Amino acid sequence: MSPRSLNRRAFLAAAGAVSLGATLAACGGDAGSAQSVDQSDVDKALATPTELTFWTWLPNIDREVALFQKKYPAIKVNVVNAGQGTPQYTKLRTALQAGAGAPDVVQIEYQYIPTFTITDSLLDLRPYGAAALKSQFVDWTWGQVTGAGGEVWAMPQDTGPMGLLYRQDIFDQHGIQVPKTWDEFADAAHKLHAADPNVYLTNMAANQAAAWHGLLWQAGAKPYVSTGKSDIAISVSDNIGKRLGAYWGGLARDGVIGTEPDFTDAWYAALNNGKYATWITAAWGPVFLSGSAKATAGKWRAAPLPQWDAAAPSSGNWGGSTTAVIKTTKNPITAAMFAKFLNTDPQTTKMFATEQFLFPATKAVLADPAVAGDKPAFYGGQTVNQVFADIGNTVSSSFQWPPFLDQVVTDWTETVGKSLADKTDTVAALDQWQSRITAFAKNQGFTVGGK
Repeated sequence: MSPRSLNRRAFLAAAGAVSLGATLAACGGDAGSAQSVDQSDVDKALATPTELTFWTWLPNIDREVALFQKKYPAIKVNVVNAGQGTPQYTKLRTALQAGAGAPDVVQIEYQYIPTFTITDSLLDLRPYGAAALKSQFVDWTWGQVTGAGGEVWAMPQDTGPMGLLYRQDIFDQHGIQVPKTWDEFADAAHKLHAADPNVYLTNMAANQAAAWHGLLWQAGAKPYVSTGKSDIAISVSDNIGKRLGAYWGGLARDGVIGTEPDFTDAWYAALNNGKYATWITAAWGPVFLSGSAKATAGKWRAAPLPQWDAAAPSSGNWGGSTTAVIKTTKNPITAAMFAKFLNTDPQTTKMFATEQFLFPATKAVLADPAVAGDKPAFYGGQTVNQVFADIGNTVSSSFQWPPFLDQVVTDWTETVGKSLADKTDTVAALDQWQSRITAFAKNQGFTVGGK
């Protein structure tokens, strides 16, 4: 993403998740027929004067939208920025509950798709040919946009496979090799801070539940497993979760990593002044960092995350968005065709990567020499996009999100995040997180299994 966009979209937690209790009973039916729409109906819809409303926070997306309107001049798309991330979702929920004011098409992050499928708010795109597009996208993204019954809830737009950005100069100065394993990473954290008490190997932000979930994903955790509209297993404090808790909590208590909130003035300053020698981030991180830490140009490099099992490389994802169609749209065919065009047309998908600096979701753009072969001077001429493209091939497709993520994030910040900041027992905080999420889910009418 662009530095300006990501600065405003720092994956902030939102308090007060919408009550789901009243909707669970109403969502027991199927998601709608998967019977295909005739091509003649598609042609007719695209030739009929129609207006669509598209909610998105992506800067300058009017350029991509213009390509769709040029191809289908009968269609007018009204682009509306209703807020980024959580503010937009709040407005969308309000419109859906009121039965008026919802857009036809909307940008939704992967992790929030279940929040809107549980309320039966998204259109299944299978009848409009979406299922046939699966092979065009990075494999794991399809698992994020499809339902248990094969529904296609959205079209992948961009991704955030997680990797490691590191200061080559600081590593060289202290004789540190790029850590291949998390054990090596912990050793390097102690070594570096002992050599220079003003420098930390990394910062595990106490306000960043999104990054924590990405690390759970990398470790093979399955913290949320939905087996039906009202059944969910919650396992955030299982053995995998507690391994992460012991690891990061231990480094925090040892004082060899930072835990300050990220995307703040102090954090930006820390990246510029060399307080942190690495940033555990995602594929949007390189562009963001080059705009936010200009004083360090040429000093950074990219690498995969350290591994729990070096013989089986894996990563998680942090960030990325989709384009979904709201089920209440009066123009489902046109809206579905717009969502497909925006995210599969060779020109629009290339523009996303080269103009808005989204990290591609399509295999074709990832393989494009202009993208994969880019050698930014900020990273010493390293082909950083290729590094993250390769990392993307190691992201599991089975990770699931809960349909009440706002609450999960709030509870994480007040338990696990607080334990990191306060240097208290993070493993115990995981149990608190588990208890709070479980209680909330039960109060909303879910049948809860898991740890």
